[in-house]
Amino acid sequence: MTEDIRILYRDEALVCCIKEPGLLSEDPGLPSVIGQQLCIQDIFCVHRLDREAAGVMVYALTRTAAAAMSVSFSPQGDAEKTYLAVISGSMEAGDGVLTDLLFHDSRKNRSYTVDRMRKGVREASLSYSVLAERNDRTLVSVRLHSGRTHQIRVQFSSRKHPLLGDRRYGSSINCPLALWSYSLAFDHPVTGQRLSFSYPPPDSFPWKDFGEVISRLSQNERTY
Repeated sequence: MTEDIRILYRDEALVCCIKEPGLLSEDPGLPSVIGQQLCIQDIFCVHRLDREAAGVMVYALTRTAAAAMSVSFSPQGDAEKTYLAVISGSMEAGDGVLTDLLFHDSRKNRSYTVDRMRKGVREASLSYSVLAERNDRTLVSVRLHSGRTHQIRVQFSSRKHPLLGDRRYGSSINCPLALWSYSLAFDHPVTGQRLSFSYPPPDSFPWKDFGEVISRLSQNERTY
């Protein structure tokens, strides 16, 4: 990378920053970049984001903080993650829950919806809300109830609504993957204080088509 990453917050226990598309969320990706930029060595990954996706991420800076935050960001934990995505077409319902059985093929690094439980298959569930529609494209906010590989991408794609730019899962649009980690909320691993961080996606296609909606969303977001 030629530019420093954006740091939203840092203390002795954690650092919150913006991941750029194309970077791995684990070593040798973003943690290495953070370490070089901040001149620190111990950086622990407590949640993940697809390489092609971007947005808000948080890392622990001590083993004790990492243990606490890993519990918080587990499916049974109390951390809240909100994503924004631009999908093709229109959803039938303005709000809903999508539940599927997913199988991840590690050799192809691709997930599939399947119709029955078997070895390697796991249930995946998410909630979505439609925020706006423009030119046969829809901006949705997403909350995950489970954390499966490529979950948001494959669950919408399986309903013929691939995320824009997601050629792996059926999009024909040439743009960066339209998946943005918009906000994180979790308890501080040392003080217990509830922290909330949010950051809007860039003002570029396809996000710029929904600029006013995203701006209003950001104005209403409480950020630590």
